[in-house]
Amino acid sequence: MRSHLLNDTTADRYRRSVTEGIERVAAKLATTDRPFTGVTVDTLAPRIDRIDLDKPLHDTTAVLDELEDVYLRDAIYFHHPRYLAHLNCPVVIPAVVGEAVLSAVNSSLDTWDQSAGGTLIERKLIDWTNERIGFGCSADGVFTSGGSQSNLQALLLAREEAKTDSYAKLRIFASEASHFSVKKSAKLLGLGQDAVVTVPTGNDKRMQTVALAHELERCERDGLVPMAVVATAGTTDFGSIDPLPEIAELCEQFGAWMHVDAAYGCGLLTSRKNRHRIDGIERADSVTVDYHKSFFQPVSSSAVLVRDAATLRHATYHAEYLNPQRMVQERIPNQVDKSLQTTRRFDALKLWMTLRVMGADGIGQLFDEVCDLAERGWKLLAADPRYDVVVAPSLSTLVFRYIPAAVTDPAEIDRANLYARKALFASGDAVVAGTKVGGRHFLKFTLLNPETTTDDISAVLDLIAGHAEQYLGESLDRAS
Repeated sequence: MRSHLLNDTTADRYRRSVTEGIERVAAKLATTDRPFTGVTVDTLAPRIDRIDLDKPLHDTTAVLDELEDVYLRDAIYFHHPRYLAHLNCPVVIPAVVGEAVLSAVNSSLDTWDQSAGGTLIERKLIDWTNERIGFGCSADGVFTSGGSQSNLQALLLAREEAKTDSYAKLRIFASEASHFSVKKSAKLLGLGQDAVVTVPTGNDKRMQTVALAHELERCERDGLVPMAVVATAGTTDFGSIDPLPEIAELCEQFGAWMHVDAAYGCGLLTSRKNRHRIDGIERADSVTVDYHKSFFQPVSSSAVLVRDAATLRHATYHAEYLNPQRMVQERIPNQVDKSLQTTRRFDALKLWMTLRVMGADGIGQLFDEVCDLAERGWKLLAADPRYDVVVAPSLSTLVFRYIPAAVTDPAEIDRANLYARKALFASGDAVVAGTKVGGRHFLKFTLLNPETTTDDISAVLDLIAGHAEQYLGESLDRAS
């Protein structure tokens, strides 16, 4: 069994095995003609259930053959231009190379003596991101597993910075379009059900600052403490960007921590054309970025950034066997001092490789392309009598609803849209997302692939309409 350990004696075996795996994936990418096969849970589950994990195959080729049957053939392929559903991006090759390197070397980024140069690379990327945000020289941060963890850590810091002796008095303000992790974080932080105050959005799906001001004033009148305001730079459903400068003013006025959830909109940090859309982000106390959304990185690659490095002390714990206090005086850089995680992958290497090969402008150009595509898609939808589109895009998301000419019952229209989405997914021809707006079912394109064209969007709209019309026709037949 020692022949399977990666070391100096097995380097050739490692090279052969990894090459064989890469060739399988490359072959799938080269021949995939749709984002999904349409396989069902009932079909796929028995294949996996039949596998006896206590009986190994003892051969890489045989295992890859098996993997083809249970995973590769039926995986959802985000690189396909008609994958239009969630915030999943196609990934860039330099980042995938970085993934291969970091997995093989297997550095752990918690302490210097487990990572050495990896620690310094991560710190350099944190500094680079902070500079892009507009934070000063006192800023810091750390890589995380994703936006939910980044939001949790930011709100933890906000809780500890709040001036109160009672968690029951703390309130968090977030728009009705904010990410669910805000409420989940409040629960995990022991703040209670009423801690998150929902602020309405306008027709543009941005937080209404007048309403925020009223809620902050009410909070003050009631003797409560405005712990944090969470502004979103790229909401999950609409890609909308809250009015950051105005929110910053209110946070300063009421003494609230300002957190910007830019998990989606962080791609604008690299955009020469659209960076102004997130002006005001530099006034935040903390920022969430998900490089694995709009920087075209493999999952996972995220970070939480803070304007004042001193606030990260709230996540610090010193253990004698790992990061004793004396290491601080010895100026030994241990990233675990500022992270909620201990053992942690060297995910920063993927972004490092990307920047060193493509440069920030290269990333920004790709993100600008999908934002431009969304503008063209918006015009298509606005001109198409079959569809009602909710709001013009701020980033690369379009939310819309099929509206049949002869049906006026909103509930029946809901069912037609739900059916169309499910039927499209089952066909494998395209994958789109869904959400609710005003209690009604809508469909959603999240455009993160620069290879997607307006022809793809038009074709998928025709497919959706066809499935919806089929459902409505069958519904009329059943009714008669």
